[in-house]
Parts: sequence; structure tokens; C-alpha cells
Amino acid sequence: MSGKGKGKGKDASKSKSGSPERLGKGEYQDRLDALELELNDVARWLHHTGKRLLVLFEGRDTAGKGGVISAIADTLNPRQCHVVALAKPSDRERTQWYFQRYVPYLPAAGEIVLFDRSWYNRAGVESVMGFCTDAEGKAFLKQAPAFEKLLVDDGVLLFKYWLSVDQAQQEERFAERLQEPLKRWKLSPIDLQAREKYADYGRARDTMVEATHTKHAPWTLVDFNDQRRGRLTLIRHLLDHIPEHKVPDAPLDFPPLGHAPLKERFAGPLKPIPHA
Repeated sequence: MSGKGKGKGKDASKSKSGSPERLGKGEYQDRLDALELELNDVARWLHHTGKRLLVLFEGRDTAGKGGVISAIADTLNPRQCHVVALAKPSDRERTQWYFQRYVPYLPAAGEIVLFDRSWYNRAGVESVMGFCTDAEGKAFLKQAPAFEKLLVDDGVLLFKYWLSVDQAQQEERFAERLQEPLKRWKLSPIDLQAREKYADYGRARDTMVEATHTKHAPWTLVDFNDQRRGRLTLIRHLLDHIPEHKVPDAPLDFPPLGHAPLKERFAGPLKPIPHA
């Protein structure tokens, strides 16, 4: 399982324990700003070439999937970059071919699709929590590489990331979600049950990787115990493994307005509400 990009970012400074020191908010934002410029280059390249980019984000609860997806998507055109986070399947969807509910969300020409959890739910939470049968789980592990081979053979640029987090960090993040009203929505009964199944999820992940880490669709492991460093590392890896993607900016003619700027005027009974 790959875990390294080309290392174009700054070398991480080390703490006394030998692990990288946590990034301050300012340094993190400076480094992220530079990566976001490159992500916009990728978006223009995709639009220019009609290529399709599909990125799967998997990992334990609290690993940081939503944060890195936001870091990628926040400065991109939402008409081009789509985030997919599906709810549990409906009764009808449970009777379909397993991959069928994901197919409508695959990227079209020039698009980016970021899956916040994906079809790998079957190999993870569904298998560990007993939401699928053993036969369904084994069938998935057999079919997933074939399904992904079809996507790659059709020209889709497919990336699969596993975000790794130790249980001590996971516990801290669960506690933060419990105490923080704006993060409480991230907690569910299933999340709390997962605390007791940390080792089971690890075994399920290893089984999944052994079956689905292929040459055409490899997994990349990223350490997300430090979420800021994890985001930068993942984005750097993604950028380094997309084909050369610099496209010249199309020139835009922006002549002077030709008159004094006009004020907004409203006819009829409506007026702006007072400022808070």
C-alpha cells in the first residue's frame, strides 16, 4: 500500500519524540493555499481535456475524511467538483446490484467526484456491524477489482485513500464531537459502537486491502493522526500522481466600465433587511 508522494512539500520538522511537530494554523494555511492553486490547475486541465477524476476517501470514524474533502473542494467550481456522501441504502436499493447505486454519481467529462465513503462501505462497516452477509461481503471483494478495472480502462483517473488514525486520537475526537454542539451531528449510535470494534475494523481493512489493492487501482495509506499534516500529504500525493496538468489561462478581455458605477435600485415594496 503506497504512502508516499514525490515529496515536493517542506520537510517536516521533528519533535523530541521523533514524530513531526504539529503545524501551526498559519503555516498550514500557507501551504494549503499553494496546493489549492494547483488543484485549480487540475480543474482547468480536466475541463480542457475532458478527463474524469474520481477520488475515494475511506477510513475509521473521525479519521478526517470530511476535512480533507472540504480542503480540496472549497475553492473549486461546485458545478465541476461534486462531493458524494450517500445515506444508508433504501429498501429498493438493497435489492439492486451492490455497485448500482454508486454508478449515477461517477464523473462525466471534465468533472471531479469525491466520495466521502464509497462502495467500500460493504468491506468496512457493513461487514463489521453485520449489515451484510458473509456471502455478500465475499462477493464484493471479488467484484470490486473488476468494477474498478472497468472504470480505469474507460479512462477514469481513480484514486483510493485510506486515512489512518490511532484509537487514542479517535477517542479524543469522539469526545470533542460529544462536547461541541456544532460537531454533535457527526456522532451516531453506529460511531459509538465502533469504539468497541477498533480491532475488528482493522482486520476488515486488512482483508479489504489484500483483495482490492491492485495495480490498476492501488490503495494509498495516509497518516491522519495529525489532520493538518494528513490533508497536506494527501493533496500533495494526489497532485503528484495526476498527469501533467498545467493549462494556459484563457485570456479575458476586461475593458473599463465606461461610466460611473451604478447603485442597486429596487422598484416595488421590497427593500434589503437591516444589517445585523
